[in-house]
Amino acid sequence: MTIPVIETERLRLRGFRPGDFAGFAAMWADPQVVRFIGGKPRTEDESWTALLRYAGYWPLFGHGFWAMTPRDEPDHWLGCIGFMRARRGFADLDGRPECGWVLARSAQGRGLAYEAAAAVHRWYDGQGFGPSFVMIETGHGASVRVAERCGYRLLREDIYDRAAMHILQRPAPWRADASALSV
Repeated sequence: MTIPVIETERLRLRGFRPGDFAGFAAMWADPQVVRFIGGKPRTEDESWTALLRYAGYWPLFGHGFWAMTPRDEPDHWLGCIGFMRARRGFADLDGRPECGWVLARSAQGRGLAYEAAAAVHRWYDGQGFGPSFVMIETGHGASVRVAERCGYRLLREDIYDRAAMHILQRPAPWRADASALSV
């Protein structure tokens, strides 16, 4: 399956490559990065399994995760973003498209999460997949703001893996409030 490449003003979102593993693993091993994503850094083995899982959604569902790089440096790791179909034990959400993103510490605080999220949601809406949701650990205000700017609204508060979560849902289609995003 060909994974679409999405470009924005500053970013290139593309399929994973074997060379992405070092950046991916370093990102997931950083305690600051995972502070609001379970709070526990991943081992290399856990990161390898996650990278394979993220890439594996594409042939099964027609969507998945993209590697996030600078537009002019397609081998420089910034993070990843995309859609998955997790089984977390929530009867109303299991198997539904869930958006998620994670950025390396060096990429945080520059508006890149929203830039990437707006672009992938435009692509997603164009594919006709329908509503999606996000789960964001309570206290992660930056990610909640990204989700809200992308049209997500609070569905409920819940507990997942012993952590309090905001569960937000988003109808489709949606229109980005940012200008000059190209897909």
